[in-house]
Amino acid sequence: MDAGSCNGCEIEIASIFSPTYDAERFGIRLEASPRHCDGLLVTGPVTRNMAAPLRKTFDAVPQPRVVVAVGDCARDCGVFRGAYGVEGAVSDVVPVDLEIPGCPPDPAAIVRALRGLAGT
Repeated sequence: MDAGSCNGCEIEIASIFSPTYDAERFGIRLEASPRHCDGLLVTGPVTRNMAAPLRKTFDAVPQPRVVVAVGDCARDCGVFRGAYGVEGAVSDVVPVDLEIPGCPPDPAAIVRALRGLAGT
């Protein structure tokens, strides 16, 4: 879920499904509905307009669920810290289980972190 990012992290997340990284071979897939997910990848600082949709999406993911904050902005608001339209980091809005640093994080780092979380 993009909570207010610049789209840099989304480009890197899309890359993990390319033939180079092939995250699906590890059981990592994108799903259209949060009701079909085991976890939630969140990018960007959470803007004031996206705080409620993030909470709603979080509530729609069945338990047990994990939340992954992808990128520096999701972790601590990055360069957007203190901006008037920013609610806060992802962990300020929903509980976070894993943070992946970087601006944006490298696709290999994303795959490594998700594999570690999944134990694959």
